[in-house]
Amino acid sequence: MTRDFDLIVYGATGFTGRLVAEYLVQHYPDHKRWAMAGRSAAKLAEIRDLIGAPAGLALVTADADDPGSLRAMAARTEVVLTTVGPYQLYGTPLVAACAAAGTAYADLCGEPAWMRHMIDAHGEEAKRTGARIVFSCGFDSIPFDLGVLVLEEAAKAHFGKPAPRVKGRVRKMQGGFSGGTAASLKATLAAAAREPSLLKLLASPFALTPGFSGPHQPTGLIPEYDGTIGAWVAPFVMAPINTKNVHRTNFLLGHPYGEDFRYDEMIVAPGVGEMAKAAAEAIAKINPLADPKGPKPGEGPSREERDNGFYDLLFAGLMEDGTRIDAVVTGDRDPGYGSTSKMIAETALLLAESEGEGGVWTPGALLGRPLADRLQAKAGLTFTVA
Repeated sequence: MTRDFDLIVYGATGFTGRLVAEYLVQHYPDHKRWAMAGRSAAKLAEIRDLIGAPAGLALVTADADDPGSLRAMAARTEVVLTTVGPYQLYGTPLVAACAAAGTAYADLCGEPAWMRHMIDAHGEEAKRTGARIVFSCGFDSIPFDLGVLVLEEAAKAHFGKPAPRVKGRVRKMQGGFSGGTAASLKATLAAAAREPSLLKLLASPFALTPGFSGPHQPTGLIPEYDGTIGAWVAPFVMAPINTKNVHRTNFLLGHPYGEDFRYDEMIVAPGVGEMAKAAAEAIAKINPLADPKGPKPGEGPSREERDNGFYDLLFAGLMEDGTRIDAVVTGDRDPGYGSTSKMIAETALLLAESEGEGGVWTPGALLGRPLADRLQAKAGLTFTVA
């Protein structure tokens, strides 16, 4: 049965959702089979006018507190793109609706405990119906997930085998994370306070690989001098979600990186003088919980601030004999909004244009190199190997 839409952007009245809708209007003006969704039809109509969308662009009313409206929305489209978080508070009924309807789903989730719950609760149903549920389709964790994938493809091409040790290093970054990311982290901490058993799950690098635990992983929690890149490095606030997604991609693909694969992420400290001070500054710079005056959900930086943002990520692959191979991923907008909105939009469009097996996926495991190529061609990312 043909559905009404290829894609519905759910949460289009929020800050990031609006950026996604605006991106689609500007870059896919001839695409007629998509719609905007949210709680208020009046607000949706207002946003449609503000972003210059055609007057005939369909508007769909759906509310996270009304599971029936979510089921109706999921039944009408091939893909739901949702920016309505924190997902542990508002996302569960939508995942259930998409899994039941065989509808593809893409979000910006960085909440590993909730993601594991969704894997356990809806993974088999998604496989049965053909629903492709894809979490973490923004800065967390696409550049890291695909960066490791591209690196390991290159390692196998050069050496005939994967790099068993990969270091992810955030070398440069201008612009912060979204208000939604901060809200998600706060909700995760609150959930862990209520249910201390979640702490073990949150601490495990293999929280998203049910039935598999690999070797001991570097924690990335202690500032150190990294001799591989010749710089001081400090803890990176998004490492706890990114590393789990990287290990899940390896798991879902049958361990092409090896069952002995070891991976961590850290941020290059802004100086090599007083290391403690440098590390503290590095952490504060990118920690969305550090500034109580930071953006709240629905708020965000100006267009100029988004356009002036960027990031540069290094992935250093170390072979058993000490040989090194690198991959670099760059983005041309701020990570939390400008780049993220482009990444999730292109991921959802690729989901609508492609086929695949149902289940709960990572972007790297389901879409892999075609997604990397698409993001390089359309979304301002670059993937290079040295």
